[in-house]
Amino acid sequence: MRASTQGPASPATIVRSQAGLEWRLMMANGEQILLTLIIPVVLLVGLSLTEFVSLDADSRIGRLEILVPGVVALAVMSSAFTALAISTGFDRRSEAIKFLGTTPLSRTGLLMAKTIAVLGVLVVQLSVIFATALLLGWRADGTVLLAVPLIVLGTLAFAALGLALAGVLRAEATLAAANAVYVLLLLGGGVIVPSSDFPEPWSGLVSALPSAALADGLRQTMSAMPSPATLLGCSAILLFWAVVGGLVVRKWFKWTS
Repeated sequence: MRASTQGPASPATIVRSQAGLEWRLMMANGEQILLTLIIPVVLLVGLSLTEFVSLDADSRIGRLEILVPGVVALAVMSSAFTALAISTGFDRRSEAIKFLGTTPLSRTGLLMAKTIAVLGVLVVQLSVIFATALLLGWRADGTVLLAVPLIVLGTLAFAALGLALAGVLRAEATLAAANAVYVLLLLGGGVIVPSSDFPEPWSGLVSALPSAALADGLRQTMSAMPSPATLLGCSAILLFWAVVGGLVVRKWFKWTS
């Protein structure tokens, strides 16, 4: 009998396999998907049809041009940060994730696998959001395809921050912190109201947040005259937060709580 010459799986294969598992687990959690989908859609419909939040726009179409990129950013934040942090925190508490620490999957590999899985979930979420926006009368003036790399970078940044939070706090603390950060960024993180509409010096501080960088960058990609300098700045901010979160995950993430 000839001995098998197959060696150990490559890091890319391990990450791809874990990403598939993570995606299936996320899609099986219907309640979580429903929650992260309903909130952005309800905000999109409600805020586009009312003037509950004051925006620098004189028509519903003008409001949609501001709201749609912000709601897309909110969907990324909901899935890649809040939902991912909470689910990972409770997986650590139940020790469901403990065995991964004994496998060749590294902390960085876990981050990449979860990011890829979140991107798969976002395809479904963003399809619904864009379809709703089109029904409301929204039309993108810019090149929507330019938004794809920005969404990927934003997902990586928020996933890194979500795993960093879940990897160092206990599950209950992660639950409270993730929800608190979500609400704070929704209300004052440049998601619905652009960072440029905040008074100084708050405008500069808000623009440095990953939520504002993603939302402002998406507004640029979907505008008639996108600014390359603004897009580059937003991308740099998201890359900064992705690196910071990734370093925390690599150094301090614990497989068990």
